[in-house]
Formats: sequence, C-alpha cells, structure tokens
Amino acid sequence: MFSFFRRKPKVYSKIENHIFGIITELLKVSATDINVDELGGKYYLSNEEQHFKVTILSNDYVIRLTNTRDSVAEKYDKVFVEDVLKAVKEEKHRRMELVYDSITNSIEKMAERLHNTLIESNEQESQKVRQLETKHTKNKRVNC
Repeated sequence: MFSFFRRKPKVYSKIENHIFGIITELLKVSATDINVDELGGKYYLSNEEQHFKVTILSNDYVIRLTNTRDSVAEKYDKVFVEDVLKAVKEEKHRRMELVYDSITNSIEKMAERLHNTLIESNEQESQKVRQLETKHTKNKRVNC
C-alpha cells in the first residue's frame, strides 16, 4: 500500500560492487581489526596479514583503500557509504557480543568456582565443629 515510501534498493556501480565486496570479505576475516572514531565519523579496517587497510570517512562519504601496491581514496554516493557502514557496524557489534559473552562466561565460571570453594570450606568447618562436639560429648560421658 505504501510501497512508494520505501527506499528502492540501490544498484551499485561496478566499482562500488568491488569496494563493497572487498570490505565484506575483509570483515569475514577475524584477523581484520575494526576501529571506530564515532565522534569523527571515521572507521578503520586493518588486516596486517593481507596488508590491507580501509578508511571510511562517513561525514565526507570517502572510502580509502590501501594495500602494499595501491592506494585510492574516492568520494562515493551517500547511500552506498551508509550501506558499507551498516555492514561494518553490524560486524563490530557481532564481535563485541562475542567478547561480552566470553567475559560473561568467564565471570560465571569464576563465581561458580568461588561459590563451590566457599561451600566446601564451610562444609569442612562444619565437620570440624561436629567432630569437636562429638569428642567433647564423649569426654563428658567418660568423666561422669
């Protein structure tokens, strides 16, 4: 009914398709670092193994690709850069979730270990107290 309000999917040029492909392939590799300067609107991808760096200047709609042989920086269509940034942000978020889950899991294991240690320590202390009470009771019976 209101389909005219929806944004039509952007048809990328050949260059944009290649740029988008390069960035998405870099994002698939866990060795690719993702760094963000939110205030400056700058996004950095770096893969040392493949000698590849990408800088996205979101405020200016500029993407810079650099490897050992080439470096190119071009201004692109706003919609294209927003789509690229969406992919980068989604991967950054996914990685942050993995780190958060890992930290949470480590904290849970540590808390469980500490809890079990405390339970064992309290049980040992209770056993010592019971043994002393039993010994004390036996001594009272003998003395009587």
